[in-house]
Amino acid sequence: MNSLPSILLLVIFLGCAAGIWTAGIQLSDTTDVLSQRLHLGTALGGVILLAVATNLPEIAITASAALAHQVDVAVGNILGGIAIQTVVLVILDAAGVRPRKPLTYLAASLTLLLEGAIVVALLLVVVMSTQLPASLIAFRLTPGAVLIAVLWGLGLLLLRRAAHGLPWHEGGDAPDNQEKPRGHSRTTKESQATQKGISTARAGLIFAAAAAVTLVAGVFIERSGEELFGRFGMSGVLFGATVLAAATSLPELSTGLTSTRLGDYQLAISDIFGGNAFLPVLFLLATVLSGQAVLPRAHHTDIYLTALGALLTVVYMIGLVFRPQRQFARMGADSITVLVLYAIGITGLAFIAR
Repeated sequence: MNSLPSILLLVIFLGCAAGIWTAGIQLSDTTDVLSQRLHLGTALGGVILLAVATNLPEIAITASAALAHQVDVAVGNILGGIAIQTVVLVILDAAGVRPRKPLTYLAASLTLLLEGAIVVALLLVVVMSTQLPASLIAFRLTPGAVLIAVLWGLGLLLLRRAAHGLPWHEGGDAPDNQEKPRGHSRTTKESQATQKGISTARAGLIFAAAAAVTLVAGVFIERSGEELFGRFGMSGVLFGATVLAAATSLPELSTGLTSTRLGDYQLAISDIFGGNAFLPVLFLLATVLSGQAVLPRAHHTDIYLTALGALLTVVYMIGLVFRPQRQFARMGADSITVLVLYAIGITGLAFIAR
């Protein structure tokens, strides 16, 4: 990549971003179809499948970097991805909500609060794991990475239990929220696929093809982007946390826009929180592939990004509790707060990443 002209690197980067966006739409649609037809459920199989599908670019980048023993950009992309995927909710709030009410007002439920709490808990374990000695590794496993994966699995079990009802009024759903039940957009997509004559086998083939495109594009977008933006003086940490994280968040954006367009606001937020909860699990993948204790080698910028992701998640959790009704620039007060905090946070990152 270092021998290619900048204009060609830009073309490769934009082409890969377009490929991730297009493949992301197909992944979202076929994931919902397969989840419904294979009866994977919304709390375990479906959640895992969607989390893996929408985070395939991050998986590709993490695996490629770990095998090359260059985990700095991968770590920045994972932790920066959590922050910027939370900012995706700002876009969904501003562009995807009909009627014109804040996203958190229409989606408020205790289950979403639980999902947000799981994200914050996992990020706290990430911070704790960075303080462990790098020598604490056996069989290519470290305590922190294993604990993150275990807690993620326990979180899924809690969500499965919550999906069967919570001992609260209305089962934990706020009054005057979305009209149809959570997850109805998946049923709608499956019905549309059936009407078009798309078989389960065809949906599986489309899923596999889209996954392959996303994986390849994820590797090339990281390599071309790091070289291109490095020529402009952008550090690897800042690139991974902003430009690269934004490009690899395109599947989440396409999935969220589809859910909000169909009025499934709870699912839109759930998919973002679910993807953010899955991203720290990639530290286990990076540790196994590289044979290194990845988290203890995290830089101060990585810990900073972890805190930023947790902070933005907490803001939306507060929004789900207070359910703001007023809008400013087509956004709720929580989305505006997240946007401002993210801008301040990335500005601070630019200073400490020097």
